[in-house]
Amino acid sequence: MIAQYPALQIVLPLVAAPLCLLLRTTRLVWLIAFAATLASLAISINLYGEVLNQGPIRYFMGGWAAPIGIEYRVDQFNALLLILVCAIASLVLPFARTSVDREVPKSRRSLFWCAWLLCFTGLLGITITGDAFNVFVFLEVSSLATYTLIAAGPNRRGLTSAYQYLITGTIGATFILIGIGMLYMLTGTLNMADLAARLPEVTQQRTLKAAFVFIVVGSSLKLALFPLHLWMPNAYAYAPSAVTAFIAATATKVSIYVMLRFFYTIFGAEFSFQAMPLGEVLMVLSLIAMFSGSLVAIFEQNTKRMLAYSSVAQIGYIMLGVSLATTAGLAAGMLHLFNHALIKAALFMALGAVVYRLGSSQLSNMAGLGKQMPWTMAAFVAGGLCLIGVPLTTGFLSKWYLVVAGLEAGWTIVPVMILLSSLLAVIYIWKVVEVVYLRPVNDTTAQTKEAPLSLLIPLWIAVAANFAFGLQGGVIWQTVLQAAEQLAGGL
Repeated sequence: MIAQYPALQIVLPLVAAPLCLLLRTTRLVWLIAFAATLASLAISINLYGEVLNQGPIRYFMGGWAAPIGIEYRVDQFNALLLILVCAIASLVLPFARTSVDREVPKSRRSLFWCAWLLCFTGLLGITITGDAFNVFVFLEVSSLATYTLIAAGPNRRGLTSAYQYLITGTIGATFILIGIGMLYMLTGTLNMADLAARLPEVTQQRTLKAAFVFIVVGSSLKLALFPLHLWMPNAYAYAPSAVTAFIAATATKVSIYVMLRFFYTIFGAEFSFQAMPLGEVLMVLSLIAMFSGSLVAIFEQNTKRMLAYSSVAQIGYIMLGVSLATTAGLAAGMLHLFNHALIKAALFMALGAVVYRLGSSQLSNMAGLGKQMPWTMAAFVAGGLCLIGVPLTTGFLSKWYLVVAGLEAGWTIVPVMILLSSLLAVIYIWKVVEVVYLRPVNDTTAQTKEAPLSLLIPLWIAVAANFAFGLQGGVIWQTVLQAAEQLAGGL
């Protein structure tokens, strides 16, 4: 059975998805989705243990060996990412059971859970596959399901947001497909390890450089790197709250993984950062993202949009580490990828609890909410401290290692930029704190009650995880550093 784990990781949620559509009983459908997710989490943890014990795992679908057949390959980096995606899904699903009942019409719920599982399947497939074309296939599976999830809420602006995301996402996926097609034209293979072995023979070909550019631009659209982030604010703001928490913590992180896998595994670090001026371009865009995202967040009055623009800035932090073109920088960026997923899951679940009671995420409607929903708003403040990077939190841990990596690479400006951007985060988090704690209760919040336990328990587990991982800084850093060293070494 253990030998089949890579296939089961994908097959379980994929089979559960049509079952949800067929059964249509709300409670039973949710139980199927939750069971499939927990099983996937258990499998991902076992896969990580196997990788640590015996090295990267290779699994040939249908017994067809690569490069003819499709290969699934698990190393330390994507094993950790599999755990992250499964853990976030397992955490958000109990939260979603309650919030979805409020935000999604009953007639759509079986379709909603089917789309949720297809999105989950696509994200896992992107992460585990060792075939470049399968990256595109699973990317489309997750993307199409995500468009459906965003449009599933009661707000009709969700439809326009989903449509905008569909157009942008389709352009990004097309760019990636064109790049993969060019690689196939050059090498005659789609297997990642085989591509890595054959590409050094054609490094002088202009087609290779064109393929690289197409893949970089397409991936940047998917991960919302400045200035290709315009789809994100509305998608996060008008999707059902559980969907926002899930995709904010997973979808962009998996897209970053795709970019890193192409950079290091397929093209190789030497081509990506020396033959092509990738490091300089990424550094400029990352620094702009860190400040532009935070500045817009300061003036945003919709708190979900505020956190969406904050995500633009945090993606800038991640890509800043990658742009340093060092193992320490890569590891720091990867660490912030994992930490930001936990932080945003907690923050968006807190806002989801607010939406559950108020029906709105507008800041003007939240006056005095700290007295009416003390546990929810305390969780938001705790998540905000993690986002700012207060010591003993996950945010501080990854920002600290970004500073160290920047200094080691000779970029003394990096610590200054990280400090200034973090100060901007203080402003927009404080803006919410000031409204919910220092302003008097108004007519909107006067009758508001605390969120139910079914929302608070997953929320506080996410908050506790942020502080727990922040306190285990050395262990977490060594784990991610090993994964970065393995990734930088290629397949």
